[in-house]
Amino acid sequence: MIRLFTDTSANLSPAVLKEHDVELVHFHYSINDEVVEYNTLEGFDGKSFYKAMREGADIKTSMVNIVDYMKAFEPALQNGDDVLYVGMAGGISGAIASAKIAASELQETYPDRAIIIFDSYAASLGEGMHVLDAAELIEKGERIDVVVNELYNRREHLCQYFTVDDMKYLKKGGRVSGTVAFAGSLLNVKPILMGDNTGHIVFNGVARGEKRAIATLADKYQKLCSDMSLDICIAHADNEAGALNLLDQLHTIGLTGNCMIEQYEPVTGGHAGPGTIALFFRGIHK
Repeated sequence: MIRLFTDTSANLSPAVLKEHDVELVHFHYSINDEVVEYNTLEGFDGKSFYKAMREGADIKTSMVNIVDYMKAFEPALQNGDDVLYVGMAGGISGAIASAKIAASELQETYPDRAIIIFDSYAASLGEGMHVLDAAELIEKGERIDVVVNELYNRREHLCQYFTVDDMKYLKKGGRVSGTVAFAGSLLNVKPILMGDNTGHIVFNGVARGEKRAIATLADKYQKLCSDMSLDICIAHADNEAGALNLLDQLHTIGLTGNCMIEQYEPVTGGHAGPGTIALFFRGIHK
């Protein structure tokens, strides 16, 4: 049996996690130095969280340590199961590196079990889409090597485009370079950012105002989408109106697949910042 794990950055609701039997590794964050262990979207008051950010609250995040990963994975291994962990992009978090060290330690104790750490090269619902892909393949009874190979194939085609209100949050958390942060802050424009082929956030252009930024995200979908009948995801940081505006534009373009919309969970959202809107879909390329 394959036990599927992810982390809270995947932004999946408790209902979805339960439906697909996905186990969760918990990230942590602090708000004005008060530490919070973030479990799931259940009970998360996004409006209050992002309101606090707008008012200057100090948000800090911490990655999962090696011991926590070992504690999460070991019961499955003891039960004779293989482990597949789909994690947040290593290009923006050190958590995946900790998971790999934990897997290496556990492999010595459980040499007959497969322990696979998959770097999604994504965050939020981009990571979540990979988790759901893995769950679908596992539910079909595929072997773990088949599941992982398919994840690698699909990773090459997962498009992640987003726009933020203020680059200061990404810059503060070290999620973008100083050059990218500077370019995105010029002339009071809305930066268009993307996840690249190595799991890093890179600058992809600018738009004048949120209306044009949302139209740019829709245009990315129209130009790159491989199949408009496939499901997509939209994440937002206390910007539901913007997310729904984007969805309306995508339907006008021709989207027929389903769309999962979620509010950014606090660990990833704490770096993206309030007002962020992100679009995740399958493309002919990134």
